[in-house]
Amino acid sequence: MSTAANPGRKHAHAYVVLFVDDEPHSCKWFARLFSDEFNIVTAGSVGEAEVRLRQESARIAVLVTDMRMPDRDGLALLKIAQAEHRHVVRLMASAYAEKEMAVAAINLGRVQGILEKPFDEPEVRRSLRDALQTYQQHEYERNLLESRASAVRETLSFLAHELNTPLATITGYLSLLKERHVVPGPDSPAGMALITERKPGTTLNMVSAAERATLYAQSLVSAFVQTARVSYRHPTPSHLQASATLTTLLLHYPFQGSERAWITTDLSSDFVLPDHRDLIYLVLCTLIRNAMFALHDNPPTRSPVLHIALLNPSTTLNRDGFEICMSDNGPGIDPGVLARLTREPVTTRGDQGGTGMGLIFCRRVMESMRGSIHVQSKLSRGTSVTLRFPPNN
Repeated sequence: MSTAANPGRKHAHAYVVLFVDDEPHSCKWFARLFSDEFNIVTAGSVGEAEVRLRQESARIAVLVTDMRMPDRDGLALLKIAQAEHRHVVRLMASAYAEKEMAVAAINLGRVQGILEKPFDEPEVRRSLRDALQTYQQHEYERNLLESRASAVRETLSFLAHELNTPLATITGYLSLLKERHVVPGPDSPAGMALITERKPGTTLNMVSAAERATLYAQSLVSAFVQTARVSYRHPTPSHLQASATLTTLLLHYPFQGSERAWITTDLSSDFVLPDHRDLIYLVLCTLIRNAMFALHDNPPTRSPVLHIALLNPSTTLNRDGFEICMSDNGPGIDPGVLARLTREPVTTRGDQGGTGMGLIFCRRVMESMRGSIHVQSKLSRGTSVTLRFPPNN
């Protein structure tokens, strides 16, 4: 098994071209001729090439194999590469331009091109460049697909956690209604269901709360479905404004009691959100939920407040990006917890089902959009969370 000439030379491409031919002088000639531009390694048989492919699969981008070889021919190697190393771009080299052989190589080995011997140097260079370009494009698509699949998996895990609270609320209220149902007596009006109440309006309040929790759960599922859809295609930008997203969220979020009255907004400095606005919706849900939990711990003498503001660099000095800022007057976060909050799964609500993964998810979403999340807090003074988006979305 031989390697390329000038192994220390830097090439435009870091990827490896594997050339397979049973004639040693052909391997040496190929490596000497093309190693000025490409990283060439060679093998003298199908068996040697198989070893190379198994050991260095991550490095090998292009396979060029001769067709006529003893023992097993190049078509056998092409079929192996097609089955076990699908990411490798395949080229066939042959001095025999039989139509049947070329058709078999294309159909069974999925070759990108056929190089006829004797080689025409400019033509081979063009073919190798094209093959490397194909490999890089496929590599980009594979990485993109994996990153999108990873985002979907992570979002699905986050969604399962987020749905626990509204679904538990719905289940709890339905159980109470079932317990308070009274079997109608013989004198009861037909078609009437009887529900006992400890005080007037309790049943209606439970139904309304269950309805809000249902709508919120539906909005979360809808956001996830949209994430899954656009993860496997190029989304068409819809130019959705940040103010519209927040308005929709505040309309559907399942606030309890007087929680909605705690929120004030300043949405005048509006801007267009980047793609994956559905993921941003999930981030905003997390931040509002966290703020509501915190504000419930306020002392009776301090009225809870959560202020949500949009900041636009065109209307705000000293800003290098668009921002959504949420500031509350809650009890604040301990400095030791604050330093780890978006990096480690820490939570102060473990007894309420908190896992500490919410802000980690938020950070990952923002970083995937070339943005960031910043949390500032002082004990007894409140907490401020800023989502910063890059300019010129």
